[in-house]
Amino acid sequence: MDDEPAICDLIQKVLLSAGLEALTLTRSAEAPSILEEGKFDVVFLDLHMPSPDGIELARQMRRTESNRVTPIILISDDQRPSAMSIGFEAGANFFLYKPIDRDRLLKLVRATQGAMENDRRRTRRVPLQSRVQLRFGLESFEGETIDLSSCGVLVKTHRILPQGSPVHVGLHLSGRMRPVMATGSVVRILDGNQMGIHFDPPGSHRERAIAGVPLASGSRRDCQILSNRPIATPHRPIASAVLKCPKKDTRRCVKRVQKCVGRGYSN
Repeated sequence: MDDEPAICDLIQKVLLSAGLEALTLTRSAEAPSILEEGKFDVVFLDLHMPSPDGIELARQMRRTESNRVTPIILISDDQRPSAMSIGFEAGANFFLYKPIDRDRLLKLVRATQGAMENDRRRTRRVPLQSRVQLRFGLESFEGETIDLSSCGVLVKTHRILPQGSPVHVGLHLSGRMRPVMATGSVVRILDGNQMGIHFDPPGSHRERAIAGVPLASGSRRDCQILSNRPIATPHRPIASAVLKCPKKDTRRCVKRVQKCVGRGYSN
């Protein structure tokens, strides 16, 4: 995205020579809807353009799920440190100063291709039909998976939650196996009966707080100390217990609740 056609032509030729398809725009007003709807391997944005400029478009990209980690290269003839600082704060990964040299441009594209391939692997979806148990607060309901990736799952269900809703996911991949548990949030809604759920990173605060990790030991007394509500079985959420702990005792509470869950105490 650059308001100079010559720069757009040069970038397009370099991307094609690197084996990438290219979409070029010279009017920034056309960019927001395209960035919202598409998924890109790398994006070049001119820093100074009529609104929306490169900074505004970079911020928009970082708010979208599809291009949240896409490499952003800001093109600029403004070499002030303050311009670079603002660009990086908006989400840019690289700065490319004008005049643009073809060899420098090609090296930069190749440097981003490793990140592109990692993102492709992360978001690659595998068709999968399996029963899934969803939990939102105290409400529990079932659905069926449509496809699965390492970072999320698309689910068909009669109960659609608002975007941004936190959800606990239990994937029943086999009748002989325990369900695979994960936490995440609803990031998109399709066709009125499908939800895209993005998984929380392993070890995140929410994942630690509500993922049931069954361990062998623990006591009935521990469970009663941590919560005045039942935490009945390994399938019941333990979030209510953890969230009631004082902040200074959170680590100890989590360990004790994890011990209790494996015992299946109900009061």
